[in-house]
Amino acid sequence: MKYYLIAGEASGDLHASRLMRSLKAKDEEAEFCCFGGDLMVAEGGTLVRHYRELAYMGFVPVLMHLPTILKGMKQCKQDIREWHPDVVILVDYPGFNLDIAKYVKASRICPVYYYISPKIWAWKEHRIKAIRRDVDELFSILPFEVEFFEQKHHYPIHYVGNPTAQEVREFLKAPTATSPVGKDSVQLPVGEGLIALLAGSRKQEIKDNLPAMIEATRHLAGRYDVVLAGAPSIERAYYEPFIEGTHVKLVMNETYPLLARATAALVTSGTATLETCMFRVPQVVCYYTPLKHFIGLMRRLVLKVKFVSLVNLIADREVVTELVAESFSVDNIRRELERILPGGPDRQRMLDDYEEIHRRLGESDAPDRAATLMLQLLSTNER
Repeated sequence: MKYYLIAGEASGDLHASRLMRSLKAKDEEAEFCCFGGDLMVAEGGTLVRHYRELAYMGFVPVLMHLPTILKGMKQCKQDIREWHPDVVILVDYPGFNLDIAKYVKASRICPVYYYISPKIWAWKEHRIKAIRRDVDELFSILPFEVEFFEQKHHYPIHYVGNPTAQEVREFLKAPTATSPVGKDSVQLPVGEGLIALLAGSRKQEIKDNLPAMIEATRHLAGRYDVVLAGAPSIERAYYEPFIEGTHVKLVMNETYPLLARATAALVTSGTATLETCMFRVPQVVCYYTPLKHFIGLMRRLVLKVKFVSLVNLIADREVVTELVAESFSVDNIRRELERILPGGPDRQRMLDDYEEIHRRLGESDAPDRAATLMLQLLSTNER
């Protein structure tokens, strides 16, 4: 079969590539065309456009790059129409992907499957109308989404387990899991360990969060290595002005090896918060917004959830501290980090709470389950 996949960021590239691997194992004639990244190419996908060309977030960055985004959307639609796949598989990235779903459905090209559903339970819940109309099958990776979609909106979905949990488990089983981090082999110091900085996968996130993270760890430079995880979509040169003359070291594309050795972490909200939990690394979630007081008000008025981190959302309570909007400050980050370092009052409590997250996510093989279901559904539709 011919599969057209669309992922808009690094985590989507990873999850889509693992799904492609599972589809190949079950479909010897599988062909892949994709808007995505290097990992999808490595699994045999023909890359139409790299996600880094379209990965913009926030009102102003999106507005500034709107012509590029619209051009990419037009190219994607044309490519799907000309290639005529057996199915289009969308991976998160709802602003772009829901528009593609609408086009594919209206044009009656092929079924539309959504792997890793849009987070409409957090905001823009009205998108359920578009999902009902344009998405044939939705595959969820978060357990609480079943109740949201099926009970609240009466829209049946497939919960397949969480791929992040599986990816971390597989990494930790590999012989290289605790090998030296980075090409230059960032070594653990004689002292207490390593603090990881995960400042996001987009330039705006890094610009907003990284300076405060660096400042909040400055006093710990003599006791810890402070190491920044470079995102796959960001070039090394972008990080250099932030870390030049500081105590921070940079490793590129080494997030999992870094977390495997970390003592604690400062993490920008997103998939990285769940990855950090899966590695059992205590963390502080830091998410700055330029209009922080306004955004704080809007969060209370507009967002439909109590938390922004996946860890807290899965637990349905505060497991990790979230410093978002008006609570984001260097002093607060420094104070909360101290509480989860060895000897800190919150460290063991957080590690104990992490075990609940591990239990809730279970041991399922999400890509394999999703691939099996997709092939069953596609074969049924062909009859």
